[in-house]
Amino acid sequence: MSTAPSTTPPTAESATLKVPGAVLHYQVQGAGPVLLLSQSGEGDADRTVDLVPHLADAFTVVTYDRRGLSRSRLDEPQGTATLAEHADDVRHVLAAVTDEPALMLGCSFGALIGLHAALRHPGLIRTLIAHEPVAPRLLPDVDRRAHERELAEIVELYRGEGLRAAFPEMARVVGIDPSGQDAETGLTPQPLDAGRVANFDRFIRHDFAAIIDDTLRPERIASLGPAGTHVIPAAGLTTPRTVFDYRCAEALAEWTGNACQFLPGGHNGNTSHPRAYAARLRQILGAEGEAAVTASRCA
Repeated sequence: MSTAPSTTPPTAESATLKVPGAVLHYQVQGAGPVLLLSQSGEGDADRTVDLVPHLADAFTVVTYDRRGLSRSRLDEPQGTATLAEHADDVRHVLAAVTDEPALMLGCSFGALIGLHAALRHPGLIRTLIAHEPVAPRLLPDVDRRAHERELAEIVELYRGEGLRAAFPEMARVVGIDPSGQDAETGLTPQPLDAGRVANFDRFIRHDFAAIIDDTLRPERIASLGPAGTHVIPAAGLTTPRTVFDYRCAEALAEWTGNACQFLPGGHNGNTSHPRAYAARLRQILGAEGEAAVTASRCA
């Protein structure tokens, strides 16, 4: 597999897909094995616009708006969504672009969706890179309950005082530096426009509830076996080692027995360090293709 991205990646093609309860917007760009990107937080198909061009010469990169975000419309606009529905959406999107097991990068909430998709739809995903999954169920019960309370408190703070008050708490929980100083040069920050604000509203009001009510059974992840999805835990190089999402990546490494890979940046390294992040992804997936993942465990 090539290790350097092309300077002229193919143009993205957009499409819509009717699924139970929603119409999904998705985008396809590049050539090669299918690599689905499942975004974190409020991220839609355009959130990784800086990352995709550095992957599209080696992979057919698929991004999508989760149901209820941006261009993906719900049949019932005020309805909620379960992790099972999000996992089924992954299956529908992948079925629209390939009939082969795919690669998947899931970040944060997207990583949790990826874990559910791997368990719910055997054979769908060949390799899942789960970058700092927000998955309290991976943790011991005492820690799980503490982090579920943290998430519930953020929801209440948001409902009472709005996004400006909730942002610092969200950043603290996952170890994000809100100053944005830890980022590659030459990037144009994506503005917090009305669309992203609406997506944050959806994420906090509905997807936080899905995380708190999650039914993930980590022992099932541990039993996927060689014939199932190869789950690769991942974490950011600069993510504080004490925060919730890092500890979830650490726990996933323990549950799966698989090496934890480190990628540039922190929790949002896919957007803050797109060039270096893409290069590291290519290394990981190249090594995965050779069955030679050798990095150390999270520690």
